[in-house]
Amino acid sequence: MSEKSCLTLNIDNFNDFAEQVQEDPSKADFSFTTTTRWQGGAQSETEARGRTISADEPEDLGGQDSAIDPVELLLASLGSCLSIGLVTQAAKRDVDFNDFEIEVTGDLDLRGYLGVDDTVRPGFTNIEYTVRIDSDAEPEVLHEILEAAEAGSPMYDNILNGVSVTSNLETEPALAGDGAPA
Repeated sequence: MSEKSCLTLNIDNFNDFAEQVQEDPSKADFSFTTTTRWQGGAQSETEARGRTISADEPEDLGGQDSAIDPVELLLASLGSCLSIGLVTQAAKRDVDFNDFEIEVTGDLDLRGYLGVDDTVRPGFTNIEYTVRIDSDAEPEVLHEILEAAEAGSPMYDNILNGVSVTSNLETEPALAGDGAPA
């Protein structure tokens, strides 16, 4: 078996948890939280479950180009989520991949972001991805695996169907300080 393998996924844990959720649907209720802190300029650092990722803007958009752009993070989230789905669906079918990659491209009309045309939305106008899989499995099986990965992907669903977003604003004199006014 190769160093990278779908079959190294702990599918037993996945299946056990799915069974627990089927028996007690309340176990399916999860909440994920990230905390993003401004680092100066256009730079930020986001923490989730003790892990950190940085973001910045390209120089043309005022940043230092020191890290991935937030819109690229959204594309990466889609690709990563589909990657996990592919591996999970393959493992459920006892299918292995030699390798695969997912290339995700999003098209933007920056006039909306730059505020130079109010009729242009600031978000993506189109997102497209290509999955390249090296596997001994039949193409029909690989299509079935991809369709199942899409059907179960939270990121694919969020992008395809949208999700409600609520904002709250809190003002504090010292966000990361000792609590004393700055």
